[in-house]
Amino acid sequence: MSLTTQHRIILGDAAVARGIMPESVDLVVTSPPYPMIAMWDELFGRRNAAITAKLAGGLGGEAFELMHRELFPVWDTVYRVLKPGGFACINIGDATRTIDSEFCLYANHARILQYLSGKGFSALPDILWRKQTNAPTKFMGSGMLPAGAYVTLEHEYILIVRKGIKRVFKTGAEQENRRRSAIFWEERNEWYSDVWTDLKGAVQDLGEKRARTRSAAFPFELAYRLINMYSVRGDAVLDPFAGTGTVMAAAMAAGRDSVNVEIEPALLPLMRVGAANIVSFANRRIERRLAAHLAFVRKRTAQGRPMKYTSRFYGFPVVTNQEKAIFFDALERVDQTDGDTWMVTYDKTPHVAPDGNSDATGSGLKTESPAQSIRRSGQLRLFDDQ
Repeated sequence: MSLTTQHRIILGDAAVARGIMPESVDLVVTSPPYPMIAMWDELFGRRNAAITAKLAGGLGGEAFELMHRELFPVWDTVYRVLKPGGFACINIGDATRTIDSEFCLYANHARILQYLSGKGFSALPDILWRKQTNAPTKFMGSGMLPAGAYVTLEHEYILIVRKGIKRVFKTGAEQENRRRSAIFWEERNEWYSDVWTDLKGAVQDLGEKRARTRSAAFPFELAYRLINMYSVRGDAVLDPFAGTGTVMAAAMAAGRDSVNVEIEPALLPLMRVGAANIVSFANRRIERRLAAHLAFVRKRTAQGRPMKYTSRFYGFPVVTNQEKAIFFDALERVDQTDGDTWMVTYDKTPHVAPDGNSDATGSGLKTESPAQSIRRSGQLRLFDDQ
């Protein structure tokens, strides 16, 4: 089954999201501005002057609630546009802050989850994204003295909710497409853990002065994992806070459509550059997944642990029957069509890892993939998938 995907940028308010039809989206992956994090005070204050007044008056709890009320219309939109059975994955961190000499925690994840549950979403087990830091100044309070120091906040949440009951794949074509969208057994064991410790968050400096002076963008790998975990190839993914376009890039790499809403015009050039340079980057990510699986096969085989199934398209061993039809859609090209819309075309042939050969796997795989040729062309690597 050949594949093409479409990716749109909509400039506007995420709470409105004009042009997105009800029940037209399969998955939402996003990270909103974090209430009570100082870098977002101005943004929230522009939307409601009472927030600025509450902060100035030392009323942190009231400012916290007003900030979240600015996000509620976005969650309403997410519910409206999601299909029944669709998921929303929301990366959010809690905040710690001193207001009027009082230090306390502002539990953003709990407030958002409370509202989503009230909307009718089903809450599912969440993921703790641990972003530990070794900075010597990370400890807060009186240091070594009891009853005055505070635990350092070194994690964020990925809230996972579903609209309605579990999605059903009814037709033979839908079931085959789902099988082709499978992930490897060893990836499942890592990705579906409730604690992620291998992804490091990093502040991104943006050269554009009219934009935010820094971006709170999560790493490409976070979005890429979630898209592969909670959607199938050809699904539609929405990011209502698109920022620098990380979710769009991940959707392109994973063979999904995407709609990306961003209110800040100065961030659009970064998204456009990312779309134009996604091909080589995405194919390298596919290569790494395949190479990692081949390494896993070699290690497991050396341990004398059997792998009784064989990949239909690649010929290498896999652990489970569910992995037999796994297929990686290598990107061929990306074309800008109408305004801020891109079409991605994918290779119909199986994509192989750089070290794929008969000596490594016994499958007689060819030794060079399309992405290796693209790599030699020297295209820009824009994203940092840590």
